[in-house]
Amino acid sequence: MDPLYSKTHIRDSLASHASADEDDMLWLADATPDAVERIRASMPPMRVPAAVLVPLVEREPGLTVLLTQRAATLKDHAGQISFPGGRIEPGDADAWHAALREAHEEIGLTENFVEFAGYLPDHWVGTGFRVTPVVGFVNPGYQLRIATAEVHDVFEVPLAYILDATNHKARTRLLGGVTLEVYDIPYGNRNIWGATAGMLLTLRRLLQARAP
Repeated sequence: MDPLYSKTHIRDSLASHASADEDDMLWLADATPDAVERIRASMPPMRVPAAVLVPLVEREPGLTVLLTQRAATLKDHAGQISFPGGRIEPGDADAWHAALREAHEEIGLTENFVEFAGYLPDHWVGTGFRVTPVVGFVNPGYQLRIATAEVHDVFEVPLAYILDATNHKARTRLLGGVTLEVYDIPYGNRNIWGATAGMLLTLRRLLQARAP
């Protein structure tokens, strides 16, 4: 196994706690301080806390990433590729438990099949959500029960494919008057883009920063 994809290396590369309030722009690792401030100023004043589960399935050939395609009828991000997740509710103990609850509600993934790995930096999305991504290792024996009102499809992509830069397609995006280079990850007839691709590329950056 490539050491970059070992469970130990992944755990060591992640944070043990969610991002602090002041760490709201760590996902813009390559932006200049001036660009970061301009983007921060352009963000919606309401910071709705949300959490997603980044599920890494422990398949025999190697880890895969479990992804969903959102239902076409949803108000926000209809049809997009995403992780299971949603708002952090008052009854959730923390972002980890919110992500587990949402994964169970959306795709029927139960928490006894998920092992905590760690946190990625919070990500902003254009709809005003501040999303805490929580990475978990998933036992491949899981069974799904898809909430079709929210989720159209569920599929897996090899982690090695996602982290291979030759599979990334660059494009530019204007955010807060700042032109940023972002990346899509085409996979078959699907396209992983937006915040989902951003979180996966943040994971790649963190794994490479601690590469053996």
